Amino acid sequence: MDLRALKYFETVFETRSVSAAARQSHISQPSISSAIQQLEQSLDVQLFIRHHRGVTPTSAADRLYPLSKKLTGDAKGILKIFHEKTAPVPLCLGLMRSLGAQRMSLLLKELVNAIANLELTLVNPEENCDARIVSSSTVSIKEAFEPIWEDRYQLALPRNYPLSFKKEILLSDLDELPFINRAPCDAIDQLKDAMKELQIAFQTRANIRTIEYAQALVSAGVGAAILPNWEEIRATDDIVLRPISDLSLNQTIGLAYNRTKRLDPLLQTTIELCRDYRSRAGRK
Repeated sequence: MDLRALKYFETVFETRSVSAAARQSHISQPSISSAIQQLEQSLDVQLFIRHHRGVTPTSAADRLYPLSKKLTGDAKGILKIFHEKTAPVPLCLGLMRSLGAQRMSLLLKELVNAIANLELTLVNPEENCDARIVSSSTVSIKEAFEPIWEDRYQLALPRNYPLSFKKEILLSDLDELPFINRAPCDAIDQLKDAMKELQIAFQTRANIRTIEYAQALVSAGVGAAILPNWEEIRATDDIVLRPISDLSLNQTIGLAYNRTKRLDPLLQTTIELCRDYRSRAGRK
């Protein structure tokens, strides 16, 4: 049955006029009349009695009207269900500097794919947020922590530096070596403390904040740096990564969230995804 014809029928029934129904439906009177006639033929009934003042519904029209309203109403409801836009699901994450664009992008992609209609906002970790991806050393007493990555930091050297030909570096080898100092960085702070105990001066050539800038300066031959052994850094042709003997420079990065609040489904999904991501990364 033609739903459009039923809608025209309802309008004629309600206005008691073909001309008024045509104006309300923004179509011509002949189109309305033709649709009503086709509906009458398909039902084999007369729906309206025409006269000079308009139309009068027949008993058949009285019976059809509530059925028609239900049918067209159901059709409208179906369209609304499938055309209605789903409300966005907001999630605000605080991100520390230098997480590694490649791996962080993959994690965020999985998060977006896992949560329907997610609206993701990324802010600095000290700003108000739902959860933070930070170093374990910065987690507060009110936060729970779900580890994601274990970063191993090594000495990054320009490929043409004499030290780059050694497979393992001693702390004594760092004497008078120009460094790209990055702050804040737990690994560099550990290195400075170890060098200080041996009365080896940490010689600063440049001060910067991000791993990306430190990597670029090492590539340019400005000096050495302490960098994580990320895949994208290991793949750099003009940088050599070397471990420092008797010094373990590790950093755990993960998801920190308020332990005092009840977990909502969104945050629970985020935690489980981070846990699964770490598990799969560990199997590679």
